[in-house]
Amino acid sequence: MNKKAVFSTLAASWFCAVSGGQALANQTTMTQSFAPIDNPIVLQRADPMLVRHPQTGCYTFIGTSPQFDSIELRQACNINDLKLVEPKTIWEKRETGPMSANIWAPELHRVDGAWYIYFAAGEVSTPFSIRMYALKNDSDNPMEGKWEEVGQIESGWDSFALDGTTFEHNGKRYYVWAQQDKDKSYNSALWIAQMRSPTELVLPATLLSEPTLDWEMQGYKVNEGAAFIKHKDKVFLTYSASATDHRYAMGLLWADADADLLDASQWHKKAQPVFETDATLGRYGPGHNSFVKGPDGNTDLMVYHSRDYKALKGTPLTDPNRHARVRVLHWDNNSFPVFKSSLQD
Repeated sequence: MNKKAVFSTLAASWFCAVSGGQALANQTTMTQSFAPIDNPIVLQRADPMLVRHPQTGCYTFIGTSPQFDSIELRQACNINDLKLVEPKTIWEKRETGPMSANIWAPELHRVDGAWYIYFAAGEVSTPFSIRMYALKNDSDNPMEGKWEEVGQIESGWDSFALDGTTFEHNGKRYYVWAQQDKDKSYNSALWIAQMRSPTELVLPATLLSEPTLDWEMQGYKVNEGAAFIKHKDKVFLTYSASATDHRYAMGLLWADADADLLDASQWHKKAQPVFETDATLGRYGPGHNSFVKGPDGNTDLMVYHSRDYKALKGTPLTDPNRHARVRVLHWDNNSFPVFKSSLQD
C-alpha cells in the first residue's frame, strides 16, 4: 500500500468514535500495554507534540518544520507509523508582514469545541521579531475542515514572544509562554496568565521563571518551551533552557494541585536540569517537550526532540536534525516525574 493510501485509511479511521473507534478505545484501555516505541518517531521535526484522541486512541503529530515556512499535521493510530504516513500542510507563511518568517513551535489544542494551533512567527524583513499567533478549525478532525488565522496572542507588551501552550486545571484555562523583558538582559522568561477566551489573556501576566541558573544561560539566557502535566496532588511545568545545541536541557517547576497558579510564590523550581545531553546514549540537546497518554490511555509519555550528534552541521537553527522522540515517563514515590537516562532513549 502506498503512503497516500495508508494516510487515507488512517485518516478515515480517526473519527469513527461512534462505532469502530469506540471499540478501539475499549481495546487499548483493557490491554494496558503497547509495543515498544521505535525512535525517532518523526525525523527533522523539532518542538514536537502529540495529541491523542480519547475515542479512537489515534494520534495527531505537530512540530516545527526545518524550513520554518509552514505548519503540517500527520495522523496515525500507532505512534510508530507516524514516520510513514503522508503529512498534510494546513497553513503556509505569508509573503510579507506578520507571520512571514520563522514559523516556530506550533502546538495543537482542543479548546471550547474547536481546534487551535498556537505558534510563533516573525516578519521576513525582521525575522526575529517573533510574536505569538493562533489558527482555528471548527472541524471535529483537525486534518479536515478549514484553518483560519484568528490573530495575535497579545501579552500586554510588545517584545520577542514564543512557545505558547495552554492547559485547563480546576475549571480554569491558562496560557504559558516565553517572552523577553526589555528591562532585563535575558532572551526569554516564562509567564502565565488565565485565558478569557482561546485567543485572549487576562492581564497582567505573572512572571514564573527567569534564566538565572548557570545551566539556563549556556549560549543564551533562555527559559522557553513549557509543557504542563498533573500527577496526583501536584502540577508540573517542564521547560527548556540555553542555546539549542548540545547545551539545551530541560528544567522543572511544580506547585500543589490546589495552589493559586497565578501566584508565583506557589511555584518551586529545581536547581539542576532534569533531562539533558547524554553522550553515552547518543542524545544531544534534548528539550522542548510535551506530554501525552500512551496507547493504553493510562501511561504518561514524554515527547521531545534531540540530535544524535554533538558537532552541528551549520548552526543550531540551520542544522535540521532535531528529531522527534517519545519515552515513557515514570513517577517516583513522591509523585515527581523521573526523567533520568535509561535504555529506552
